[in-house]
Amino acid sequence: MINLQETLADIAKAIVDTPEEVSVEMTEDEKSITLTLNVAAEEKGMVIGRHGKIAKAIRTVIKAASANTGKKVSVDIP
Repeated sequence: MINLQETLADIAKAIVDTPEEVSVEMTEDEKSITLTLNVAAEEKGMVIGRHGKIAKAIRTVIKAASANTGKKVSVDIP
C-alpha cells in the first residue's frame, strides 16, 4: 500500500524552495482520511497556484493514489 503522507510531502517538496519546512499531518477515521499540508507561509501560494490549479492537481494525484484504501481522502492546505 502506498504511503499517502510521504507521497504528498514528496510532491510539495518538489514545488517549494525550502523543502525542509514541508510537513504533512494525517488524521483518519473509519470513513475518511484528512491530510494537512504545512509549508512556509511565504510559499503557500506556490503550492496553491494560480486560481488553485496546482492544489487541484495535487488533490487529484492523492485521490488516485488512495483508490485502494476504500476511504475518502481530502487534502487541506491551511
